[in-house]
Amino acid sequence: MSSNSANTSSIVSKVWAFCNTLRDDGVGYGDYLEQLTYLLFLKMADEYSKPPHLRKMPIPSKYNWATLTNKSGDELEVHYNNLLRELAKEKGILGQIFTKSQNKITDPAKLYKLIALINAEQWVLMGVKDKGDIYEGLLEKNAEDTKSGAGQYFTPRALIKTMVECLRPEPNKTIADPACGTGGFFLAAYDWITENHELDKSQKKFLKYETFFGNEIVAGTRRLALMNLFLHNIGDIDSEQVMISPNDSLIAASENRYDYILANPPFGKKSSMTFTNEEGEQEKEDLTYNRQDFG
Repeated sequence: MSSNSANTSSIVSKVWAFCNTLRDDGVGYGDYLEQLTYLLFLKMADEYSKPPHLRKMPIPSKYNWATLTNKSGDELEVHYNNLLRELAKEKGILGQIFTKSQNKITDPAKLYKLIALINAEQWVLMGVKDKGDIYEGLLEKNAEDTKSGAGQYFTPRALIKTMVECLRPEPNKTIADPACGTGGFFLAAYDWITENHELDKSQKKFLKYETFFGNEIVAGTRRLALMNLFLHNIGDIDSEQVMISPNDSLIAASENRYDYILANPPFGKKSSMTFTNEEGEQEKEDLTYNRQDFG
């Protein structure tokens, strides 16, 4: 095993181990994934702002990564809550990543430890496949966790890969998914195109910024999809163009037209509504409704 792959394997182990630590406090995979997404985004933005990259990042200085690493205890918790609320007001992918964000780690000591864990690594230098594999692994674990109900957003990757292989997408073509979940179809199409075509510079740029377009109405799932794409080299950290829209694709036909549609849309006729009963406890009530959008 190479030193790089051994190091990545070590990081994966640490990420998983800490996830299990938080689960003892009632923080599920989904909540852990969200906190990891916020912190990873800020850490990578910090890395890009330093040599050799020296890129200007859209994150206000009073809410950047450094402001999290020099605080602890209640001060850290208060600052982190303010940071999440304020960054949600920003434009582009930054605002979308932090939309409706909440701190689910109620123990400041564990939040401090997670920040230290992320701060110890250079994520930008890590290979795209390694970063992506870590995140995809967490997404899959979250989908397998029956309590989270996230399976509806996570189409099995073997099925996605088979569909993409049947479609055989070509470079410089647009691909849309009107119910994109965590972005699995986009990643499989990206892999297919890069593995089966020799791309020139302009084709690589088109693939990164202009190929993929999706819709996802659940803010938390959209956040995971945006981070998933970014870690797989689709889109960019300081991009103002958001390739995944929060609009409901079933309400009206899109004004845009695309070369390919890859999707596993929600076919179910059942939904559920949470309400508070007379005892002040939350209950779920199943709803069945007729859908006019599928024959």
